[in-house]
Amino acid sequence: MKRALTAIIFGATVVGLLGGCANSRLVNSDVTSFSRWMPAPPAPGSSYRFERLLSQQPPDARQPALEGLAQAALAKVGLQHNPQAAAFSVQVSATTQPIMRPRWDGYPYGGGSSIFIGSGIGGGGGSVGFGFGIPIGVGMESPLYRRDVNLVIRELRGNTAVYETRAFSEDPWADDGPVISTMLDAALRNFPVPPVGTRRISIEIQR
Repeated sequence: MKRALTAIIFGATVVGLLGGCANSRLVNSDVTSFSRWMPAPPAPGSSYRFERLLSQQPPDARQPALEGLAQAALAKVGLQHNPQAAAFSVQVSATTQPIMRPRWDGYPYGGGSSIFIGSGIGGGGGSVGFGFGIPIGVGMESPLYRRDVNLVIRELRGNTAVYETRAFSEDPWADDGPVISTMLDAALRNFPVPPVGTRRISIEIQR
């Protein structure tokens, strides 16, 4: 009886752990950042305003949503959106590109069909040939999504870039909003003085 009860508890624990894993996912970002604060990094609570490129002006309806995500990420590192009293400007951009991946069913280890195209020369009882095969029955894997997020902070008084950061990811998650929000958090990791070089930052979020 005691052994059976232990088995039931263990099984429930495993199911719970698996359920927890199924409800979360990792967003992996490769982040590269640069800073050159003059004379010093901004004090907590420093204000900024958003600046837009010509291509980001209306009717581009995506830019306000992206700036909303950036505003939330910047608040986490102590910067406040206050255009009237701004000491800094922030320019943010993001792109998403689906990458289709072919699945070669049964190739090269058998199980699929192929078309053989070739030619040969020969005479008498023998021949020599060459050619290549083209597998058919090609399917498509679920796409990967390649995303780039870029954020630049400028000091308004001198119109000087003082912080630049980029996050890059390739993952299977199709929902732009939560993934880009997480990439912005990754891009601002270690703000205001980031380490030198590209680093991998993995953040777990809910599905």
